[in-house]
Amino acid sequence: MSESGSPAEPGPPRESPGRIFLRFLRFGALAWGGPVAQIAMIRRELVEEERWIPPERFNRTLAVYQVLPGPEAHELCVYFGMIAGGRTGGLLAGLGFLLPGLVLMLVLSWFYVSIGLASPTVAALFAGAQAGVVALVTRAVHRIGAGALRDAWLLGLAALAAVLELAGVHFAFSLSLCGAAYVLRKRPLWLAALAVAVLAGGAVFYSARVRAAPPPARSATAATPSAAPAPAGPSVGAILGSGFKSGLLTFGGAYTAIPFVRRDAVERGGWLTDGQFLDGLALGGILPAPLIIFGTFVGYVAGGLPGALAMTLGIFLPAFAITLVGHAALERLVENRALHDVLDGITAGVVGIIASTTVQLFRAGVQTLPQVVIFVAALAVLYLWTSKAAVAAVVLGAALLGLLLSGAA
Repeated sequence: MSESGSPAEPGPPRESPGRIFLRFLRFGALAWGGPVAQIAMIRRELVEEERWIPPERFNRTLAVYQVLPGPEAHELCVYFGMIAGGRTGGLLAGLGFLLPGLVLMLVLSWFYVSIGLASPTVAALFAGAQAGVVALVTRAVHRIGAGALRDAWLLGLAALAAVLELAGVHFAFSLSLCGAAYVLRKRPLWLAALAVAVLAGGAVFYSARVRAAPPPARSATAATPSAAPAPAGPSVGAILGSGFKSGLLTFGGAYTAIPFVRRDAVERGGWLTDGQFLDGLALGGILPAPLIIFGTFVGYVAGGLPGALAMTLGIFLPAFAITLVGHAALERLVENRALHDVLDGITAGVVGIIASTTVQLFRAGVQTLPQVVIFVAALAVLYLWTSKAAVAAVVLGAALLGLLLSGAA
């Protein structure tokens, strides 16, 4: 009882490490339907039913994670585990939530690499699923953009980032430019804003010149193509670094990791094709896990089990670290208006980069008339049906439609 004689307000329990792990393992096994459904499940049990924290504190905590990189549902699990069992509890909660999806993705990745698409039935299923995934990404661009591009400046920065991405400018420059430009927008520094625009134009021009330059001449002693050694696969360190970089840039949800993983894995590294990349996204969309678990598939195709674990570690490491190390400081830091402006500008840039990536994925995943039909149907369903089951249903439905339209059944 409290001093006033009323019952004490419930708070977070002090649970054993084993109980924390098992509780969040159950959350992970039930994490169907994407981040909205996952967050609603966590809120219902821990906030509304067991009252670990007040709803106002939950809303403030969620707001912190929505402006920072990482899958919000996973970060919330780490946060709740930490307040119930310290940093050890946070680590175990995050691992428990991640484990079911990770194990399932490893099994599916092994099957994909070992069995492949030799069967016409399997090939037709994946062809349909690819078109459905492109529809998912297209819808995500609209959904994320509608929330992030709140004014003409942000819309313009998104368009600028898309142009820079298509021109081959490195994303680090594009995102830095967008963040700086949006900070300057409300200040009497129009000359600086103009300089930013000129700098962006110069980056496009430089990139175009570099891409148009002829390749260096080969020496007479160079090995012939038939004698050249086969290119080695990526090192575990390279895969880990790619995952870590992508995990740091997941502003606005898992879809924002797509262009950064794809840039390293498809465009620059050649670890897998766009078709394989889309297959990984399709598998990630039907599992009880954050969609970003598709990175595990990318790592497996690129480097087997060590590559899969390295990519997963890299992607999820920022989500663990942000909560375990700096949550309290970040709650104070995000009150800084200038930081909000920087993050808003970066988010707009990410939307533009995703949009340009969507165009490239469309070219790779929607090539035949049946795939066009599936893409249009899937996009219509996503706009008309807002159920938490929509993502998995669209991927599975697109795969089955691909099978039916192919005649391979």
